[in-house]
Amino acid sequence: MASNYLYSSQDHKFIIKEWLKGEKIFGLDRFKDYLNVDDVDQILDQALKVCKDVVAPTSDDGDNMGPILSEGKVIVPESFHHAYKFMQENGWGSSNKDVNGEGILPGILFGAVREYLIGANPSMETYIGLIGGITAVIQEYGSKAQVDLFTVKMFQGIWSATMALTESGGGSDVGDNLTKAYPTEEPSIYKIKGTKCFISAGDHNLTENIIHLVLARVDGAAAGTKGLSLFIVPKIWVNTDGSLGEANDVATVAIEHKLGYKGSATAVLSFGEEGTCRGHLLGEPPSAGGIGQGMAQMFKMINESRINTGQSALAVATVAYNNAVAYARERVQGRPFTNPKSGRVPIIQHEDIRRMLLTQKAVLEGMRAMIFKAHYYMDQVTFGQDDSEVREANRRIEIITPLIKAYCSDQAWALIADAIQVYGGYGFTEEYPVARQARDCKVYSIWEGTNYIQSLDLVARKMKLEGGQLFKEWFAELEQFIKENIRNGDFSREFEILSQAIQAYRELLNVVQSYFQSDPGFVPLYSTRVLRVTAELYAGCLLMQQALVAKHNMPESKADQVFYVGKICSARFYVRNIVPDVIATVQVIKEGDNTAIDIPEDAF
Repeated sequence: MASNYLYSSQDHKFIIKEWLKGEKIFGLDRFKDYLNVDDVDQILDQALKVCKDVVAPTSDDGDNMGPILSEGKVIVPESFHHAYKFMQENGWGSSNKDVNGEGILPGILFGAVREYLIGANPSMETYIGLIGGITAVIQEYGSKAQVDLFTVKMFQGIWSATMALTESGGGSDVGDNLTKAYPTEEPSIYKIKGTKCFISAGDHNLTENIIHLVLARVDGAAAGTKGLSLFIVPKIWVNTDGSLGEANDVATVAIEHKLGYKGSATAVLSFGEEGTCRGHLLGEPPSAGGIGQGMAQMFKMINESRINTGQSALAVATVAYNNAVAYARERVQGRPFTNPKSGRVPIIQHEDIRRMLLTQKAVLEGMRAMIFKAHYYMDQVTFGQDDSEVREANRRIEIITPLIKAYCSDQAWALIADAIQVYGGYGFTEEYPVARQARDCKVYSIWEGTNYIQSLDLVARKMKLEGGQLFKEWFAELEQFIKENIRNGDFSREFEILSQAIQAYRELLNVVQSYFQSDPGFVPLYSTRVLRVTAELYAGCLLMQQALVAKHNMPESKADQVFYVGKICSARFYVRNIVPDVIATVQVIKEGDNTAIDIPEDAF
């Protein structure tokens, strides 16, 4: 199987230096002594080189060999060990999530690093990327003793980590989980009993220990999600002096046989089969009413994980797109439709190939714009010094998180299908790289809450926060941007389309509100489509922001203009070809067709 890691840092440089104006983040107290905008190119180029030279060569091993479960132990390909160690020891790994760590990168930079890593080998990222987020949860909610005992070696990558939430009986319905926790005579120490499935990087031999963050219900706590608590459950018990003790009754029952992501050991884990599994309670015990803190603690990580999932989809689809472009330039086949008597030409000259490639380019850049806007907001939340800016950034993250997770992961599947189509029959074979991208990307629409769950989060929760005021303010920002630029001579047609789309969307908000009151079943029936058009409208506005910057910053040299012209073409194409879907879909939702609800089950 031939993997082919093709990636560029150019769009990230434009986003950070020209569009988002990253100097504001670099000027915060946390970074101003060692980081400025002049460092961006060097950091991104170095990160991309590392991912190409060190991580990308492991991709074939992960897909061909994968992890092996032997005598209760999971063995990963040997090449993974060198790459994992290099990334962790050279500052490209979990240490960047330590808010108190020396020399860490802000999210607008480390987000790009992570994108390169995922593109190089998505499976490798599960072993590295999960650690930092889980450690940050312990750092936020753990006692000083817990923070001191666990986080140092986790941030260093000496110990890895998992998020053990899912159970076969509960799935996305976390409140139905059955894993139990029983108090012991030791304060904050509980015995854990239960089984978790679909645990990414659940077991492996890359590190000397694995720290599981386990969602469980303390015996006697309330039913449903409100009764859940989080526990720090090490694979090997950690003594109070930090040394490793005995095995902690955590067994790997199986590793999943998956469509893609074959290098990641997605495991079924059994906790407490012998009755000796122990865990540290994170935070306080359930209240007198049986209310635990687990779900609130979990969402410290889950929102960021959802944004990261969207970016994972972006990274995998970008590799497919870059390969499709390279192939289209080299593959000579067919004659021009407009001049059939001429010679054969590279397929990139055929109109439909160009449509598919530009669709990929435009949608990927729209996805990346949303994602890095979120990274920018998260940097403000984590490191900001102005309380009002921190609050507003937090409020914007609430709205755009479900858009990023669901829209990006849904679109990646469709975009990679176009990349395969560019290759023709060769794309359907495993000798070429895009087939793997298709297999790897599908899980993203399922991870971190299926995309239907994301759509309900948007429609039934986010749109109603603060009595609807939060969403109104976010929507007003889009309206104001369009209004300010409606007479822009360079992009008059694009802003006209956006204006039509935003008027249609305003109608949509009224329709959705009426469905809540009169036909509530229509809300879940249409919610995924509501999310999609919300993301399309948002991405269209962000791409037009970038087009305005690209037009203003256009270099004089024609050789240097290519990237900027490409940015403008992406924005034009997206607004003229994707954004009109907002108008059409609003009409469908207004129609209120209930056939899917009324059809007899036996008729399916």
